[in-house]
Amino acid sequence: MGLGVDGQKETKPEPIEERTYRFALRVLKLVSSMPPTVAATVLGRQVLRSATSIGANVEEAKGASSRRDFTNKMTIALKEARETHYWLRLIRDTETFDEERMAPIVQEAMEIKKILSVTVKTARDHPDRHA
Repeated sequence: MGLGVDGQKETKPEPIEERTYRFALRVLKLVSSMPPTVAATVLGRQVLRSATSIGANVEEAKGASSRRDFTNKMTIALKEARETHYWLRLIRDTETFDEERMAPIVQEAMEIKKILSVTVKTARDHPDRHA
């Protein structure tokens, strides 16, 4: 690897399947530390379900049998990422955790959502490219 414009080592972007896996782990740890209230339990179940589904669908897309199958699985992953971002914002805004703790995980949800959005758009716009 060479040096970037800023003189720092260039690093390859983390594969989306690894990033979504680590994200699911972060959400799992967050949910495990939520208070035992009814609201927190409901929110925790919702965000945990959607957050773990992102990576599962990305993994399925990587093993897709066709471009259409790849696009469909990535579209589902994108929908789950949008839902996860919603639940995390709701957890943040109910002040279940302080802003400092929630900001990085909400940001990561947003970034994953953007990556998946570009992936889906590219797959739809360029059906002749391989997944």
